[in-house]
Amino acid sequence: MRTRPLTLSMACAAALLAAGVLPATASGATSPTSAQEGTVSAADLLAKVTSCSQISNGKYQTDDDTSATIPVCGKNGAVFWKADMDIDCDGQRTSKCNENTDPWYQDDTAFHQSNGAPLKADSLPYVVVPSSSSIWNYAGAGIKGGGVVAVIYNNKVEYAVVGDTGPTQIIGEASYATAQALGINPDPATGGTDSGVTYILFKNSQVSPIENHGAAVTLGDRLAQQFLRDN
Repeated sequence: MRTRPLTLSMACAAALLAAGVLPATASGATSPTSAQEGTVSAADLLAKVTSCSQISNGKYQTDDDTSATIPVCGKNGAVFWKADMDIDCDGQRTSKCNENTDPWYQDDTAFHQSNGAPLKADSLPYVVVPSSSSIWNYAGAGIKGGGVVAVIYNNKVEYAVVGDTGPTQIIGEASYATAQALGINPDPATGGTDSGVTYILFKNSQVSPIENHGAAVTLGDRLAQQFLRDN
């Protein structure tokens, strides 16, 4: 999770243009681009998360310069939060995710592919969870690396995995591929959205191998159906 002040974002964009480096765009992307994954609609999922039973000890900020207003909420079989989306481009170095496209780039992720390599942010939909702290311990809530997440934005559902961890006080971040699939600008320096994203993380779920997005969709659809039945 990296703070993206407007002035810094604009400066980075100008630097990229001056250097002749094009920012990451949807063109030539390898990530999923479907408006709806699985059989469960965004409306049906959102109808189950209209109220919050807070399970976190406190609330999270969406960026360094915002107030702490976002709780982690509990439901049967899942936890959820409603926040913004910053773009995580960490992991394997690619043409879209590297030091030139992302001022905050790091060449590793908290969880790794089956071959031991970091995840690939521009092709794998994944979500970032806050590192464990006194506010909330994701592992204690049944959330693990490779766990399935239904990410909902603008009436679209995208299934992702838990792929990285971020700062202990900030929430609301997902990979380049997640943003692109939901129609959110995936540029790591200037993209993302300030609000309107719902993250539903299914407890005790895990995709293996973590990099198999098709498996995440299959399991996610089944868990989403179960979520509707249990809540």
